[in-house]
Amino acid sequence: MNLDPKWVVGFVDGEGCFHIGISKHTSMKHGVQVLPEFVVTQHKRDVQVLYGLKAFFKCGVVRHEKQNVFCYRVRHRKALEAHILPFFERHKLKTKKRVDFLKFRRIVKMMSEGLHLSTEDLKEIRILRESPSTKET
Repeated sequence: MNLDPKWVVGFVDGEGCFHIGISKHTSMKHGVQVLPEFVVTQHKRDVQVLYGLKAFFKCGVVRHEKQNVFCYRVRHRKALEAHILPFFERHKLKTKKRVDFLKFRRIVKMMSEGLHLSTEDLKEIRILRESPSTKET
C-alpha cells in the first residue's frame, strides 16, 4: 500500500489519537509511569490500512484489540521521536487534533530531557495532559 502524506494526515485527523498514559508502576522512581502512544484504530475489515501505516512510518505494531477491532500503535519513545513527531511537524494536522499533537510532542520532548523523573515536572505533565484542546501549546 503506497500512502500519500496528505492522505495520512487526513486519516489521522479523523481516526488517530495522541495519548499520554500515566499509570501506577511501583518499580518507577515516583511510583508512576508516563507512557506516550500514537494510536490509530480500525474495524478488522480495514486492517490493511493499519499495516500500511506501519510500513509508512517504519515503526510500531498492529494488534488485535477486541472482537472486530485492530489498532496501529507506536509507544517506543525513540520511534515517536524519529518517525511520528517529525512527520506531523512537517505535515500539519488540520483539526483540533493538532493541539493534541502539540501537547503530545511537548511531553515526549520533556521525557527525552528526563523531565518526567521529577515530582514537579511530572505534575506539569499531568496538567498539560489534562488541559483542554482549545489552544496551541
